[in-house]
Order: sequence, then C-alpha cells, then structure tokens
Amino acid sequence: MELLLNAPLSKLPPLPKICATKRKPLGARLPSCLGVERHDDMDVHKDLPQSMDHEPKEKQNDIWQLFTEAQQNILYLNKQRLTALEELDELKRENTALLDRIEQLEAKMLLNTEKEMDTLSISSELLLRIDSMVLSGMIDNAEASDLRRLVMNSRMSIAANLFQNTHKKDSELLVELRHFSSKSKKKGFHIVHISAEMAPVVSVGSLASYVTGLSCALQRKGHVVEVILPKYACLNLDEVQGLREVEAEVYSFFNGQLHKNRIWTGVVFGIGVTFIQPVYYSAFFSHERVYGYGNDFERFTYFSRASLDYLVKSGKKPDIVHIHNWETSIVGPLFWDVFVNQGLEGTRILLTCQGFDSQCLQRPEKLALCGLDPSRLHRPDRLQDNNKTHMVNILKGGVVYSNKVIVIASMQTKAHLITELGHGMEPTLAIHKDKLLIAPYGFDKSVWDPSVDKFLPESYSEEDMKGKSVCKISLQKHLGLTKNASMILKFQMFTWRTSRLLFGWLPEREFSQNPDLRREVESLLLELKDGNVKFIDKYDEPLLHLILAGCDIILCPSFDDPELQVPLKAIKYGAGLVALNFTDDKFGNFADHDFGRPEVSKYIRNSFGNMSLSQAINEIEEDPSQWNRKITDAMAKDFSWDAECCDIHVSAYAAIKNL
Repeated sequence: MELLLNAPLSKLPPLPKICATKRKPLGARLPSCLGVERHDDMDVHKDLPQSMDHEPKEKQNDIWQLFTEAQQNILYLNKQRLTALEELDELKRENTALLDRIEQLEAKMLLNTEKEMDTLSISSELLLRIDSMVLSGMIDNAEASDLRRLVMNSRMSIAANLFQNTHKKDSELLVELRHFSSKSKKKGFHIVHISAEMAPVVSVGSLASYVTGLSCALQRKGHVVEVILPKYACLNLDEVQGLREVEAEVYSFFNGQLHKNRIWTGVVFGIGVTFIQPVYYSAFFSHERVYGYGNDFERFTYFSRASLDYLVKSGKKPDIVHIHNWETSIVGPLFWDVFVNQGLEGTRILLTCQGFDSQCLQRPEKLALCGLDPSRLHRPDRLQDNNKTHMVNILKGGVVYSNKVIVIASMQTKAHLITELGHGMEPTLAIHKDKLLIAPYGFDKSVWDPSVDKFLPESYSEEDMKGKSVCKISLQKHLGLTKNASMILKFQMFTWRTSRLLFGWLPEREFSQNPDLRREVESLLLELKDGNVKFIDKYDEPLLHLILAGCDIILCPSFDDPELQVPLKAIKYGAGLVALNFTDDKFGNFADHDFGRPEVSKYIRNSFGNMSLSQAINEIEEDPSQWNRKITDAMAKDFSWDAECCDIHVSAYAAIKNL
C-alpha cells in the first residue's frame, strides 16, 4: 500500500480480473459423503439451501466494491500528494526569493559600509598628506587649516573626486586639492588622541579597544578623529592601510636638546594614525612589551612632548586633544605651560582614565626632561602627590590640567569613585569633581550582534529567538556536553561549586603567569570530575561568541568587565546576568544612588542587580514568559560604543570647546 500511495497514477498496477477463468459448477466439486456415490447427472442444487446459490455472486460484488473504494482512495491520496508537492514547490520558490532578497540587502549594506569606510580612509589619508605638505614647507599653516577644513566638510565629494589621486606625489595632490573650495562652516569636532594603545595595532588592556571603538563611533557621527601612537617594535601593522614614512625632519625637545623623530602615517578602520619613532632615543620603543620598564616615565614623557611638537609643526589645530591614563597625562601641563600660545589657542584637553590605581610618582626634577619647570608644578594644587609630598604625581597633573576628565566605568557612580576609588587622589578628585564624568564601556556592534554574527550556526534577534536554541545545541556538541546540561556560564571565578554547567574563563596570560591560580583550577577540576564541567584556559573569540549565544545565564564576579565587556555582550546575546559578589554597598550608599551613574549601570542594576542564581533559574522554569520579556527587552538596548559612551564624550567636547 505504501508503494501505491507514492506511485504516479500512470504506473498503478491494473485491478485483478475476478472472472478471468471459467469456473466449474459447484456440484462438480462436491465430494461424496455418507456412502452416496455422486453421478454427473445428479441435480445437487435442488437439495442445497437457496442462499448458497447466491453466495459467490454476492462475494464478487463485495470484492468489486472494495477495489473500487481502494482505487478511489488511491486517486484521492495521489491528488493530495500532488497538491502538497505544488505547495512545497511554491514555498521553495518563496524561500529562494526571500534568500535572494536577503543577499541583495546584505550586499547593499556591505557596499554602503565599504563606501563609508573608503570615504573615511581617503579623507584621513588626505589629512595626513596635508601634514606632510606642512612639514616639508610646501604650504604654510594658514593654507593647511583651510585645506583640512575643506576635507572635513566635504568628505563625500573629496573621496569621490580624489580617490584615484592619493597615490600621487604631495606636489601633484596639492594641485588637485586647490581646485576645491568650501565656504561652509565646520561640522563636528576635530579630535586628536595621544595614546599608548589602539586596537588592533597595539593592544594590552581595555584602553586599546576603547580608543578604537570610540574613534570609529565618533567618525560615524560626523567628527574627524586622528590618533598618535609611539612606533613600538611590537606593532601589529596588518590592519594599517597605506603605511608610509613622511619625508620631513621633525624634531622634539627632550633632556635639554632637540632630537629627530621619524614620522609614519597610515589609516586604521578609517582613522588617520600617526606613529612617532625616536631616532636618538630609539631604544625607548624597541622593547617586546609596551609597559613595565624602569624608564616608562622617560619613554612616555618623550612621546607626549614629541606629539605636541608634531601637532604644532604640522599646523594642526584640533578642537580636542584627548589624552589617556598617566602615560600621556603630562600632555596637560605641557600644553598649558608650553604649547597653548603656539597656534593651539582654540584647543582644549580631555583626559580619560580607566582607573586611578596606576598614577606614576616621580622626583620633581625629572619634569625638566620635557621642558617643564619643577618649581612651578611641585605644589599641592598642581602635581605634588597628596601623600608622598616629596614626589610629583603624573596622573594628578593630568586631572588638574585637563578641561574635563572622563572615567570609563560601566557600573560605578561619580560619588563612589571620588570617595572610595581614588587610590590617594580623593582630595584632588573632590576639588575637581565638577569636571569629572563617568562613561560606560561599549563594544563593536558590527562584530557583537547575534543577528549578523558570522561565528554562529544560526542568527537570531529579540524579535525571533529561534536561533538561540540552535546555538545552545551547537555549544553542547562543541564542548561534548549532554543535551540536558544547563547552559550557565561561570566567568573568571574558581571557588564556586555547582552541579550545573560550569565554565571557567581567564585570559591566557593571567592563567599562565599565576601558578597559584593554575593549581587551584586543577584541584577544582579533579574534585568535581563532572562531565558537565568544562574549563577553557585560552581566549577563543569565535567560541566566546558561541558561548554567549548558547547560554541562558552568565555568572560574573562583577558587572564591570573593562577588558572584554562580557556582561554587556551577554545582554545583547540574550543571556541573563548574575553577579556572584553583588552587594548594593559596592555601588555606593549615597543619598542619590544614581547620581553620576551611567544609564547602562542603572538598567543592569535594576534588571539583574539583586538576582541570585536560584532566582534566575526559578524564573526561567516557573515564569518563562516574564524571563523572555526581560531578556528580549535587554537585547533591544544599545550598549555599544555608538550609544551612551559616544554621547557623553560629544557632550564633554562641546562643553569644553565653549569654555
């Protein structure tokens, strides 16, 4: 019957012919019985009941009726099958058309992104070429300012008309630039970062991703951003486009003399980057590491002074010079004591700190290396350290001499930072509290978004969560876990015990350099011996994408994760947050708990702050609709660099520019 149902009508076997053979009379087939011999001429029918005479005919009719009904059923089933096949073909056509449309939209989006990146890259390269023209004496500072304003105000037209001319010599390119004119007012800010790190060129900690993420976000909103970096020997130059050395001699002051520097320029993610390479002090940045040397103060003081010398000699007049941590904090006093009257009268200084735990204390006389006057600065209201008064505090100098100070901390309040996290700088922070702001970390939403994530087996969003289940199964298979393993990620903590799924995750360098931690982890794994316990001791970004997508709950030591921003990414990927060490006291006991607190901090605190692991599991199991609403609402929030972090910086730039 199964073959019949699946066979075409034209191939059905013919129905059996019931009367195909001649049947003998019934009497001819009756046996002899009771000792009576049967004769052929005997009329046996007359002695049989009448019903037996009609039985064969009735059976024939029943059989014909059964075959007729069976044939009708087969015809009906085949008709239904053909209809279903037609509907399936129609669905396939619709699905193909939908996939084609998605591919067209993705191609269009990619093309637009590439065009935007090309525009940014070309405009950034043009700005760097203008610097080269100034340094070589081809144009003066006044014309350079006009040309820069032209590039910044006419990015699209400049990129469209000059993209084939960027390979030309400076003199030829200058002719092309002079063909353009613009009387429009400047739009957006011109920001120059003087930084020790920038991802992916040189990445050590959270500063690198912050500089790149914020710079890209600012450029997407119409601002012009440049970055100045030391030319370390350990640079990753794979992502630097158009790296070239500027053919000009650039000198900077250090230790009583002028010293030559080699200047390199390139473009990273559409951002113009300048690399400063000392010649005489070439050993300053020839090390394998970025930090951790006995002469770090001299190294970064040289770089800071050289960066300001370069700004002046290239004729740049940025709106904002953005400095970072203690390594470039010396720019603050250098700017106001030495450089402000060298064409930078309209420039303002903004300092960003990833924290106050690293401050750099030095003997006052060492300030003279970069041309500063120790007697002017070794004072309580300037660089004198609050506790070790015979020393100067370089980070304190950055705070005092900057127009605004932004602390990057997703979960802290301004009051808590001032009173509890100053590491001895509390009096200074209290005096300068009006220029202190808190901004949250962010992440690159073009990379960390489950709806477009190339590392996931199936994408999903807050509007359609089906793909998250696929990711969960894929994660279980990838890690060799059972299907019923609870998807709970435990991040960077190794003293907690659970029968549920446990992940341990720690940056590889920290794990390898900490033998006590390694012993604790190995002891923990031996103790647990659970097939649902997995320990991962290497950072694997594709796997991190899958883990965030496949987990229902992420356990964190705290919601502040400056290096990887796992809590913010987890929310975007539809995972609930549980802080293992959360206490409300940690976030400050002040009359106004939310004073100076970023919006992301308020949201996470209100949504997940007081939730324990058992409460989260109970809600998933007993009230899944409420849990799903909480998760999809969190996924819809924008916690990327483009959102609150960028907005706070733009507001700070505007405030100090108007000073």
